[in-house]
Amino acid sequence: MKKVALITGSSRGIGRSCAVSLARRGYAVCINYIERRDKAEELRDELLAEGHETMCFGADVADRAAVHEMVGAVKARFGDITLLVNNAGIARQSLFQDISEEYWRRIFDVNVNGAFNTIQEVLPSMLHEHSGCIVNVSSIWGMHGASCEELAPTHIRVNCVAPGVINTDMVQVLGDETLDMLAEDTPLGRLGRPEDIAEAVAFLASDSASFITGQILCADGGFIK
Repeated sequence: MKKVALITGSSRGIGRSCAVSLARRGYAVCINYIERRDKAEELRDELLAEGHETMCFGADVADRAAVHEMVGAVKARFGDITLLVNNAGIARQSLFQDISEEYWRRIFDVNVNGAFNTIQEVLPSMLHEHSGCIVNVSSIWGMHGASCEELAPTHIRVNCVAPGVINTDMVQVLGDETLDMLAEDTPLGRLGRPEDIAEAVAFLASDSASFITGQILCADGGFIK
């Protein structure tokens, strides 16, 4: 099967390097851009000169219609996409309280909804072929906040509780058989109770957790090992 890669946000930086590396490994490559058409076309021409199948397409990944058009264009030119690299992303160095509501929404539209849009568009052909690869490029700052984003210096603690399978109305729709199976898969041998999570929240809010910040407390009965 022909190897076809779509790399979002690939006119510059990490995306550009991915496009070069993949093209030289035999992929037909689509370079996606939103603003720097000049850089995208420059890279396309470089790769074409090296003898690689390459195209570029301007599309905002936050725009589902534009993503649909882009994926269609790639298919028409090269065939089904076998590799999707979700690299497009935006960021701004600013304090949390200084981020406008408009920019907050834009961050999620590009960084989260953009990946949702592209994955949904390429997935049908991958499912049909029982083959394909999706790589989402994230950041270490998704695992640990950067210094300018942390509130600890002002003595504000921020933590997260990650519940396992908790016996609530939301999971009751799974049915007794599935819930019994999930309970068996939980090392503690039961589903969690809402009270279990409430206790974890209360602990993190208490003075007993006064030296705990920037952490994820996994309250799952050992489900994630």
